[in-house]
Amino acid sequence: MNQAVPPPNLATATRLATPTGRMPWLGIACGLTTSLIWGIQAVVSRQSVADGLTPADVTILRFTTAALLLLPFALRRMRPFPIGRIGWRRALVLTALAGAPYSLVLIAGASFAPALHASTITPGLIPVFTAVLAYALAGERPGRMRLTGLALVLAGVGAFSWQALSWQSLGHVPAHDSAWIGDLLFVLTAMMWSLFGLLAKRWGAGAIDVTIATCLLSLLFLPVVTLTLPIRLGEVAWEALALQAFYQGALVGVGALFLYTRTVALLGAARATLFMPLNPAIAAITGAVLLGEWPSAAEIIGMLLVIAGMTVALRSRGTA
Repeated sequence: MNQAVPPPNLATATRLATPTGRMPWLGIACGLTTSLIWGIQAVVSRQSVADGLTPADVTILRFTTAALLLLPFALRRMRPFPIGRIGWRRALVLTALAGAPYSLVLIAGASFAPALHASTITPGLIPVFTAVLAYALAGERPGRMRLTGLALVLAGVGAFSWQALSWQSLGHVPAHDSAWIGDLLFVLTAMMWSLFGLLAKRWGAGAIDVTIATCLLSLLFLPVVTLTLPIRLGEVAWEALALQAFYQGALVGVGALFLYTRTVALLGAARATLFMPLNPAIAAITGAVLLGEWPSAAEIIGMLLVIAGMTVALRSRGTA
């Protein structure tokens, strides 16, 4: 995923039952490592702002690195190259929703809001928007347990918004006085990823093929990004560039996908998703330790509500 979130369509392509006779401890290790990568991604994205990188810079580093790493697999797997069986039109639509444009919006949000907001709002709202779109497009009604979970998620996200609006109304100018702008961008990324997941499911696109196609086709967007948005790659220390290229491109773009796929194979898709609520907690801890972004009481309450809501929603089954 481009962002600290798992490919939604992968679960639909894998049986929900847990495979027997496989090493569950290895699946747990893969799941925990995946959540660790996704949780810290929000902190690394936030660090890019402190290092002087723009959203365009991070997007260029991310997809250039990921494309180079995935190119050998694409040459062997994707026929026709680089879209495989997805087709050009569908591949371009999915790339617009989960490729370079998604990364630009996500990193732009990180320039306004703390890492905790990114790791909580986006993954928390994905199941909410997915449920709304599934109902609007296919008439799928979520069950009561899932609705309860989604309500908790919305309450948690509301806690973040309430704090930001309270700061503005009271005339305060704290360190995160523009956090509401980032929060809105994180809402947009959640909408984009939800639509991406539903379309990928409807079109029967596999997670591996989608990831390869979106990474390679994102290269088509990079010349436009370079010509229209601020670029500071030549003004930033090479250590900062290496961090974003390695973490965003290699770990998130390639490593997390492989580990999540292994988690699904070893534990089943239903259990693999249960690691997702760990992401906000990981981001909260690493953001405080590495960036000094200590969450407020409202943010802690919001995070706990979102974690609880995600857990309830992910454990629910079926429709009403």
